[in-house]
Amino acid sequence: MTNERQTHEEAPEVSIVLPAYNEQEAIGKVIDAVQAAMANTGYRYEIVVVDDCSTDATAERAAEKGVRVIRHATNRGSGAARRTGILEARGEIIVMLDADGTYDAASIPTLLKYFPEYDQVNGARTSEQGTYKLLRSAAKALIRWLAIYLSGTKIPDLNTGLKAFKRSIMLDYLWVLPDGFSCVTSMTLAFLTNGYRVHYVPTPYYPRIGKSKFHPLADTAAYLATVVRICTYFRPLRVYGPLGLGFVAVGVAKSLYDVFFRAEKHSLEESDIILVTAGILLGAIGLLADLIVAQRRGGR
Repeated sequence: MTNERQTHEEAPEVSIVLPAYNEQEAIGKVIDAVQAAMANTGYRYEIVVVDDCSTDATAERAAEKGVRVIRHATNRGSGAARRTGILEARGEIIVMLDADGTYDAASIPTLLKYFPEYDQVNGARTSEQGTYKLLRSAAKALIRWLAIYLSGTKIPDLNTGLKAFKRSIMLDYLWVLPDGFSCVTSMTLAFLTNGYRVHYVPTPYYPRIGKSKFHPLADTAAYLATVVRICTYFRPLRVYGPLGLGFVAVGVAKSLYDVFFRAEKHSLEESDIILVTAGILLGAIGLLADLIVAQRRGGR
């Protein structure tokens, strides 16, 4: 029967990476669920647990299951653990899910069915089970709408932690992945904004096992910044274009008011010229950045 213990001569086709930090209550159950899901798929696979310097028995519980365990010497963040997992993985297809029991391991074979046709397949959660549910739902909806506009693509679930992707492609974008929770958002947007084929599969989402590490204000701010940053890297005109048009529109409206309706004097102000000029410059920066990105993409 296929399992994660592979010889050096027979490399795994699929690497299942579990980033973990203080998940001693859940890690064993998640590994068992992954093994059960992969048992009859026919894939050669490995399970790689990246322990981000846990202070509990997470690494020991994972090692007891006979899987590969990689330990960070210091706590570096969920994104850093994911980068380590990508670099250490031996399979061309990498599957990632959180080690807290929230994601449905039984959905992994469904994700794998879409390869090699797609480059990334994500589990789109059918419910929100995290802490601060109302705040998280509202923030995620707002930021997802922004990401849809900036990327020009429909995105059912922007920051899902259950995803499968081609390792060879992701290696080119490790430099954009932050250390924190917004890493999975960066993975999704890096593929979408560079023209790769991304698919979504509905999947259940469960209450986590153990204590949540989500920080509502800091993580939401980082989440928003990530969307804007990634789209600025790969779709700059969608960021600079609206900003430029906004400045020009305000400058023109203010100019018309100053010339035709202002009581004191009917003439242009310095601020009118500054606003319009700033808008034109922002638009020019966007066009230039978009040209550079297009040339780099064409050279791949």
